Amino acid sequence: MNAANPDRPAGLPLTDLEIVDRLGEDLRTGGFDATGVPELLGAAAHRALGRGEPAAALRATRDGSTRSTLVRLFLLGANAAERAVARALPATGVAAALAQGVLERDGDELRAALDIRPHAADDEEFLLVSDLDSDVRPGPVRPDHVLGLGSASITLARAIVRDPVTTALDLGTGCGIQALHLAGHAGSIVATDISPRALALAGATARLNQQHWDLRAGSLFDPVAGEQFDLIVSNPPFVVGDGTTRFTYRDSGLPGDGVGRAIVEGARTHLRPGGTAQLLANWLVVDDGDWRDRVGGWVAASGCDAWVVQREIADPVEYVGLWLADAGEDAKSGGDRARAHRLAQDWLDYFAAQRITGIGMGMITLRRTDADDPSINLDEITDDPVTGTEVGAFLTNRAWVESRTDAELLGQRFRLADQVLLEQSALPGPEGWDVMLRLVRRLGGAGATLQVDEWGQSLLAGCSGALPLAVLIELLAGAHAVPAGALAEAIVPAVRVAVTRGLLVPIGD
Repeated sequence: MNAANPDRPAGLPLTDLEIVDRLGEDLRTGGFDATGVPELLGAAAHRALGRGEPAAALRATRDGSTRSTLVRLFLLGANAAERAVARALPATGVAAALAQGVLERDGDELRAALDIRPHAADDEEFLLVSDLDSDVRPGPVRPDHVLGLGSASITLARAIVRDPVTTALDLGTGCGIQALHLAGHAGSIVATDISPRALALAGATARLNQQHWDLRAGSLFDPVAGEQFDLIVSNPPFVVGDGTTRFTYRDSGLPGDGVGRAIVEGARTHLRPGGTAQLLANWLVVDDGDWRDRVGGWVAASGCDAWVVQREIADPVEYVGLWLADAGEDAKSGGDRARAHRLAQDWLDYFAAQRITGIGMGMITLRRTDADDPSINLDEITDDPVTGTEVGAFLTNRAWVESRTDAELLGQRFRLADQVLLEQSALPGPEGWDVMLRLVRRLGGAGATLQVDEWGQSLLAGCSGALPLAVLIELLAGAHAVPAGALAEAIVPAVRVAVTRGLLVPIGD
């Protein structure tokens, strides 16, 4: 028995699938879903809860109803009387919920030992099981803490290319959020994790949502040795540190940014021809160098086509503060002040010793094409995160462009994509204002920008789909008395970029 909770045997939570089924019945019957919870809280309180402000939600759930009790337990981390919990979980039963690690005692009352929350996406509703975060349970989280729904997992889920696939791998599944979304377009799913607790909660998540995943224990690609997949997704423990593992959800055990590199360089072996891998990663910026050199080396070594998007670069001081707070190790979260200061100083000393001046954060997409010279784009996009539709379009557009010769492009008709604007800006120079022009696609199209000169401006304005590119160039050359061949040689590379970025759309293909 667990000394901290005598009602619960030592071991992993929610391993009894019959109890998981009963719990799901109680939650659904109680209206604990992505529709019922916002209705109960009201729009303002629900938005506030999403910002980590629970006061209004606590106030809205004082009526003692079954739904209120479930919300207070599993979303707010509040205590409840045993009688109220028994009414809210009639099929599960209090004793079974305690034994299976769903609840724990706190004096004469009960509280949740797990975070269970509704999640709506793509017109579907799910239930997601994870551990309670440090903002609900003050102090450091447990070493094998299983992270729940967060901004990183949502960012990755929205960025996945959702084309139908036969086989998919969720590498480092955690609570199973990526596998939940994969089930909508993958025939079979393998989900791996190094943490037995994560696999237990992922199994509960799958069962609650009537899904079936092949759950396997192990590090990186070890559980799938010799296997290949159409799609690999990963939100790994990417936090950069000295290789010490204090929390399995955060620390990979590899020093620096080694886990991102290991996944990137190992992906091709486990991708079927034409397969895609998408992962979140953090990477080091050393001596204020260019992050593209470091990550570019990873993707070049992978042998795959790649699109890398860096969303931001964090200062080491801010980075350390962020992750100490996330794990509840900072003094503000109820942690020991002296220990928090020591952890921060040790972490910053490591960064200084390695000459780390920044930590890049972003997404890496790989596609196995088996090309002799893989295509690699490394972009910095700091506005809205890319979507799966945009990733898929980028890869398709780039492949289309690279399969065409210059002569074929010159014979092609193009039109400007919808919502393309020409922006003009100017910087002061020695002889007045230096004017810069660029095309921008306003709605959708992450990274859809292209700097153009006056020649490009004139040519692209004529891309209405009526005339081939070669004819437009001849007309422009004739109007300005310049050789058409030289103008074509200068403009075709820009056209290639414009098509790849979704600014120009081929007609008839």
